[in-house]
Amino acid sequence: MKEINKEEFKKEVEDYVKVLFRKKIDEADQQQLFQAVSYAVKDFIVDQWMATHRTYEEKDVKTVYYLSMEFLMGRALGNIIINLKGNKAIKEALEELGLDLDVIEDQEPDAALGNGGLGRLAACFLDSLSTLGYAAYGCGIRYKYGMFKQAIENGYQVEKPDDWLKDGNPFEIKRPEYAVEVKFGGYVAIRKDENGKDKFTQENYQSVRAIPYDMPIVGYQNNVVNTLRIWDAEAMDTFNLSSFDKGDYQKAVEQENLARTICEVLYPNDNHMAGKELRLKQQYFFVSASVQLAVKKYMEKHDDIRKFHEKVCFQLNDTHPTVAVAELMRILMDDYGLEWDEAWAVTTKTCAYTNHTIMSEALEKWPLELFSRLLPRIYQIVEEINRRFILEIQAAYPGDYGKVERMAIIYDGQVKMAHLAIAASFSVNGVARLHTEILKNQELKDFYLMMPEKFNNKTNGITQRRFLLHGNPLLAEWVTKKIGDEWITNLAHIDGLSVYVDDELSQKEFMNIKYQNKVRLAEYIKKHNGVEVNPRSIFDVQVKRLHEYKRQLLNILHVMYLYNEIKKNPDMDFYPRTFIFGAKASAGYHRAKQIIKLINSVADVVNNDKSIDGKLKVVFIENYRVSNAEIIFAAADVSEQISTASKEASGTGNMKFMLNGALTLGTMDGANVEIVEEVGKENAFIFGLSSDEVIAYEHNNEYNPREIYNMDSDIRAVMTQLVDGTYAPGNPEEFRDIYNSLLDGNGGRPDMYFILKDFRSYAEAQKRVEKAYRDEKGWARSAMLNTAKCGKFSSDRTIEEYATELWHLEKVTVEVPE
Repeated sequence: MKEINKEEFKKEVEDYVKVLFRKKIDEADQQQLFQAVSYAVKDFIVDQWMATHRTYEEKDVKTVYYLSMEFLMGRALGNIIINLKGNKAIKEALEELGLDLDVIEDQEPDAALGNGGLGRLAACFLDSLSTLGYAAYGCGIRYKYGMFKQAIENGYQVEKPDDWLKDGNPFEIKRPEYAVEVKFGGYVAIRKDENGKDKFTQENYQSVRAIPYDMPIVGYQNNVVNTLRIWDAEAMDTFNLSSFDKGDYQKAVEQENLARTICEVLYPNDNHMAGKELRLKQQYFFVSASVQLAVKKYMEKHDDIRKFHEKVCFQLNDTHPTVAVAELMRILMDDYGLEWDEAWAVTTKTCAYTNHTIMSEALEKWPLELFSRLLPRIYQIVEEINRRFILEIQAAYPGDYGKVERMAIIYDGQVKMAHLAIAASFSVNGVARLHTEILKNQELKDFYLMMPEKFNNKTNGITQRRFLLHGNPLLAEWVTKKIGDEWITNLAHIDGLSVYVDDELSQKEFMNIKYQNKVRLAEYIKKHNGVEVNPRSIFDVQVKRLHEYKRQLLNILHVMYLYNEIKKNPDMDFYPRTFIFGAKASAGYHRAKQIIKLINSVADVVNNDKSIDGKLKVVFIENYRVSNAEIIFAAADVSEQISTASKEASGTGNMKFMLNGALTLGTMDGANVEIVEEVGKENAFIFGLSSDEVIAYEHNNEYNPREIYNMDSDIRAVMTQLVDGTYAPGNPEEFRDIYNSLLDGNGGRPDMYFILKDFRSYAEAQKRVEKAYRDEKGWARSAMLNTAKCGKFSSDRTIEEYATELWHLEKVTVEVPE
């Protein structure tokens, strides 16, 4: 692989500062320097990018299109430099120009293309696909403002636009030559063609032009550069002069407004019909554009559309892209003249579906009226898929109308996207072993019994290149010194550290690195939160999307309990703790936002109480995202993975903490089960109900949280503090909704996520954490074992399983001409 020439790189940076900004290096500001450095890096990879796609075309390899509403990429510059192994040369080149690479990297905003684990998984998968040499496109939307930039004002989450593109994105390339039209609304006209066959045409529709922007996904030192293709929307006719001249100013810009709203934000609030309509538009927009272009690209090199599946696979990342099924059917039948059975044979060999949730309410369902009005031709196709699928169900289970009710794609005025995905895909996979078993035995049991051959498990993974090599350079360097650098592309090799776990010098080195990372995070917290935290305290961390099943509420209620204990017993032996939270709540999710307010209110009281002498600190890190996550994972001692058992599909934060030497405090849920298998139960802190126990309670309805409230005075004290003004002196009713949800249910089942039920078990596990942390050698051994035993949880392993077992891709070697 070609190496970066220091002198050439310096000249490129100087040239870009001049060409882009008409300045010299010493006149440019930090953002301008970031842009210039990024363009210079992009110049270096463009030859590899072109060579990669030329190689794919020459070898005519099969390509996977990873369709996802989210790609939580993080910053690009540092990751690309690491994958080029250009860190040393670029750092030195910039130092010779009087510049600091770390400062320049900090100028890059996180790409606002995702929000949670779904999007970060997609980003890890793209990194692994490139590193392993598999042909792939990531396909999504070029959101202008992302989900939102989180600000905390007076303890409340405030959503602000995340204007990440305001200075431009130096790594993207606009590709107007690949623009396609996407149609909404209107009606379907049916006419006979010259052969007397029905021809379906959408008429009187509105449409937008989908324009792709390509971003490079650089493999690790192998010349492979795959593409993240994100779609922007433009008006077909930007300005209707005729309408303007007639005084109809609204109509003059109607198409422009339609295009603009599609790509403005990720997950618009869908508590109202306008939000639902916009979400469905977004999904069809990027899926239609991606599928149209994939078919067009295939037909440029091939002449038989019936063999499309031999060269293309669409992987549906959750239910959001499921409309790809009907869109591919539409193109095959309406544009290429295939009969239904021929088109269905191709589609069902092309599409594969990943399920990311056990929560039935998260399996998307669209109102029939909305779906049929917005996507009339797609709706016709889904209706026919449903009709035929019901016939299959009835043939398999004669007279069993319950099966039809539970499995139909269209039922009770709803279009059920998960059912469509399962019916039309050749593969349905869960993302952790426990999750897949629950899908097979509970949520999707009827489908599994009818088509067991489709179901399989692919336990999620993370890229060690982002979350160790880039995010924790001190630990990465230490690991390489101990065992060599093979772990960077084969994480199984990190098990070589196991021989050092009882070596006292290695333990001290490992824990010193952890301490330095804790100092780095403490400085970040001081700068951004104004709170001083003690890096010698236990850093107990819960960072993830805020949802009730993830139980940030259990964590903060326990903090309130600890605070009460310290206040009652000021001289009690207590190891100092810093509880660190980071989470965004969906804009329309009221209770989740109240939990954020509660965390910040508790922090205000605890952090300002001089009488507890800093024994307890609570920090909420604003605007949690990939770039600050890297700092957080590296510094954590305890990884909070405390979801209600049976609710978390997998989790990947648990893997990132493990990689960085944090011990898991968690339930036996999602991938925690497999983490504990790898590292040993003695090197984690497991508590709470099992998934079987939770499911049994849900079925038999025998759990009554009031019994616990009445019998446990400590829990009752904490609950009372929610409504007596302790943490909301000006408004004692502030947290009444949270209180009611735990005891009365507020219209749902009381304590739906078993917070009070698991509270004592959680508190006991926290005592075990403190006891273990006091044993310095024992803790160091366990922390090192967590890092050593995380080889299974690389996204490289996950992608290898997808590529060989489902997609049937071939690895490609790319040579770049001199």
